[in-house]
Amino acid sequence: MPDRDGIQGDVADPPAINTTVAHNARVWDYWLGGKDNFAVDRQVGDRISETFPVISDVARASRQFLIRSVRHLAGEAGIRQFLDIGTGLPTANNTHEVAQAVAPRSRVVYVDNDPLVLVHARALLTSSPEGVTDYVDADVQEPDAVVAGAARTLDLTAPVAVMMLGVLNFVLDDADARHIVTRVMAAVPSGSYLALSHPTLQLGGEMNGPAMAFWNERATPKIRARSRAEVTTLLTGLELVDPGLVSCPRWRPDDDTEAAEMPLWGAVARKP
Repeated sequence: MPDRDGIQGDVADPPAINTTVAHNARVWDYWLGGKDNFAVDRQVGDRISETFPVISDVARASRQFLIRSVRHLAGEAGIRQFLDIGTGLPTANNTHEVAQAVAPRSRVVYVDNDPLVLVHARALLTSSPEGVTDYVDADVQEPDAVVAGAARTLDLTAPVAVMMLGVLNFVLDDADARHIVTRVMAAVPSGSYLALSHPTLQLGGEMNGPAMAFWNERATPKIRARSRAEVTTLLTGLELVDPGLVSCPRWRPDDDTEAAEMPLWGAVARKP
């Protein structure tokens, strides 16, 4: 049963945090202006920013895409259940905050395997009184464990919005990435959705290549980019929601001005 904070179940004691190797969740937090990072994360983050100066803009574009896609899913699409895989460190406008602002009864499950994220789960991932928020300590590379954990809180016979924002880039093998998407989406019914974002060397992101090479030598987990064609294969069997697979800032921007293109693919797709 949910506790008084709206968090389902118990959050186990996390393993020790390695402060000697940069980690994605903490570096991403640094680029977003957060404080939940260590010196090694800031050092690697600064070096990547020197090579790929728009990375902080990409981080913000990813967060704004989350806000707009969740708002659409909870609003126009009428979804009341969300499975956010690879949530990262909590910050402003987390999935449950956006969804429950639209539909207070929304149930949200976060999935991550970073120990620092786990430390903050109970303190920051609180729910509206009407809804529920749960946290699952699991790896995206183990989709069966993700689905099993989600089933503690979500009704997998009713539509679910699966969020995979900036997480499949840590799955290096294309076949493995397709298997993860296929397995998770097979566990949810028709009328469910997948929201996906993924970095690319296209869309002006050529310098993402050397930045990722630097990251892979000095940080964890290892990362890769994918082309439009490669990301499209991850959406096989799903129906793209307008405007389709586009640079994240151009997915239903909040105003009529043309959003600046960023080297980050974004899409929302429906399971028929």
